[in-house]
Amino acid sequence: MTAQLHAIPNTVTEIPLQDASLDIWDIKYRLKTKDGDNVDNNIDETYQRVARALADVETGKKNQDRYYKEFLWALCQGVIPAGRIISNAGAQAHKPATSTINCTVSGAIKDSMDDILGKVHEAGLTLKAGCGIGYEFSTLRPKDAYVSGAGAYTSGPLSFMDIYDKMCFTVSSAGGRRGAQMATFDIGHPDVIDFIRAKRENGRLRQFNLSLLITTEFVEAVKNEGPWSLSFPVTEKEVEQDKLDLNNSEQIIWRDLPNKEGYIVNNDGEVACRISRTIQARRLWDIIMSSTYDYAEPGFILIDKVNEMNNNWFCENIRATNPCGEQPLPPYGSCLLGSINLTRFVSKPFTSEASFDWDNYRKTIQIFTRMLDNVVEINGLPLAQQREEITNKRRHGMGYLGLGSSCTMMGMKYGDENSLEFTEEVTKVMAVEGWKSGLELAKEKGPAKIMDQMFTVTGEMLHKRPEMLTDGFKDGDKIPGKILHAKYSRYMQQLAKAEPELVEQLAETGARFTHHSSIAPTGTISLSLANNASNGIEPSFAHHYARNVIREGKKTKEKVDVFSFELLAYREMVNSNAMPYSEKEEEQLPDYFITADSISPKEHVDVQAAAQKWIDSSISKTANVPTDYPYEDFKDIYEYAYDKGLKGCTTFRFNPEAFQGVLVKEADLENTTYQFTLDDGKTVELKGNEEVEYDGETHTAANLFDALKEGYYGKF
Repeated sequence: MTAQLHAIPNTVTEIPLQDASLDIWDIKYRLKTKDGDNVDNNIDETYQRVARALADVETGKKNQDRYYKEFLWALCQGVIPAGRIISNAGAQAHKPATSTINCTVSGAIKDSMDDILGKVHEAGLTLKAGCGIGYEFSTLRPKDAYVSGAGAYTSGPLSFMDIYDKMCFTVSSAGGRRGAQMATFDIGHPDVIDFIRAKRENGRLRQFNLSLLITTEFVEAVKNEGPWSLSFPVTEKEVEQDKLDLNNSEQIIWRDLPNKEGYIVNNDGEVACRISRTIQARRLWDIIMSSTYDYAEPGFILIDKVNEMNNNWFCENIRATNPCGEQPLPPYGSCLLGSINLTRFVSKPFTSEASFDWDNYRKTIQIFTRMLDNVVEINGLPLAQQREEITNKRRHGMGYLGLGSSCTMMGMKYGDENSLEFTEEVTKVMAVEGWKSGLELAKEKGPAKIMDQMFTVTGEMLHKRPEMLTDGFKDGDKIPGKILHAKYSRYMQQLAKAEPELVEQLAETGARFTHHSSIAPTGTISLSLANNASNGIEPSFAHHYARNVIREGKKTKEKVDVFSFELLAYREMVNSNAMPYSEKEEEQLPDYFITADSISPKEHVDVQAAAQKWIDSSISKTANVPTDYPYEDFKDIYEYAYDKGLKGCTTFRFNPEAFQGVLVKEADLENTTYQFTLDDGKTVELKGNEEVEYDGETHTAANLFDALKEGYYGKF
């Protein structure tokens, strides 16, 4: 159907929340007593609780009252702090051991039993406080490597990941939140193929997202059809015992790795690694591609780009991210999150006069920046190292949600040229206003501690930033963090092209925080408090679909019907009978109502690239592709993402043989048949959307099949 734009005077104000949205708020974010009695009587009271908790960080009652009003205005305007803030801010009387921080990364896991198990303990405390956590596991020696202290051969990193997986499933995460973990793994580790294929075993590592640390060197080897060496660092003792020749390129490769303790390091800071196997880079690439096509994992983290663009390039070497990948963090790094609902700034939607309220958007960013900065003071993190990291650097990740919904409401097709221009502008404004606020907050309250710390210039620093030599710096010089941050960060250099005076002042004063922006997946807060506006940077998954939610005490996930926010708004303002996929002309939607899998993978990447330019951390984004999408076309997505300068890339293709997704279209369920074998050996076949009575409960066939196959049946 061709788009028909009508002149309608209305603006989006209060579209009533759908039942699923209210339900999720009640379960996840509404404050209740231990007996289950409501403390928050409605969503307004949830906002009042959060606004009061953040405003009380300010000094003096006058400021507290002033900012309480401003914060409450912003919450009603469309700012949505991340789930841990909404759930736990101002809730100390009822759950004192919880955190307001969504994202953490474990301390580096050393290759020893003591440290592996010690980090399990730390992770358990972190998950119990309600935080997600990421780890790098390629610091552990490969399977069948000899452990001299034990006089035995190691079972390898994946066997230890199983321990972390079981711990996460067992620990009851605070606030009704299921534990979330990310495992990262170096593309050069000898066990990398086992890591890629780990989730093919039913029920294994299901508490993890998996991502590979992809280097520039590896991608270039793929492009040039070159070899790729799999290796692991060696100690002096191993070199002597095994008579290794450090100058023999068939035995040893020198790699730039952050973990140098106990290993052989050359004058350039590179670590000697024993080569266990050499394969064609293209062959390894194809193994990765086939796994992502069939199983949607592992994701890609382009780790060289992450570290090159890191604002804290001078004191961090990042090797892991939070569970959804939008926050690359150093050991014990933590980051708080928040998103702005862009749909709240669309005026005259679905008309030829549709526009975006830039003035109110700028005001909202300024207030929200202060709100998020205040969360640092009430972080509630369980480990001293985590608390030290967040108070020293004060990083936060402001992002947005509803980009796809907003594009639709303004008559744009997600992924077209107009939407790319809007995406870049809405992200740039967030960046510029955020850093302006960071400067003002530093003048008022002081910069982050790291800004005034003195750092010693090293040869490695000068190698990474040769312009420092031009500016007269030499090895051994002392330089404050604020100069290294504002003047020599690649991201801030880019910001300086648009706002030179702002960045000059940041170098002089120091910013209130080291990082400001990050686009999270926002799945639950989008569905609940944003009335199912599109997640984060994504288009809407579909305009009417099912979401599989975990219910405490229910043996499988529950299928819940939901509608996109733009469909609800269109029904409210234009056509109350509108329905997706309808063949009746009077019910059809305009052609700009598109969904995630109707967008080409390259268009998904283009949107991410338009935003990434102005995001100083990273972006959680998934390129959805149809089940029948050709594999040969699919393989090109990741190289394209690399060429566009992204920090990461993830894809999803519905594949019911492998797993049941969180978001599912009715048509996919209708077209998928599940076979069950009964105790007497007979088989029963059911369509995915059919309901079945089993064990005293009603389940959809798809969710029952998935729960039994994956081993989580009856364990929620």
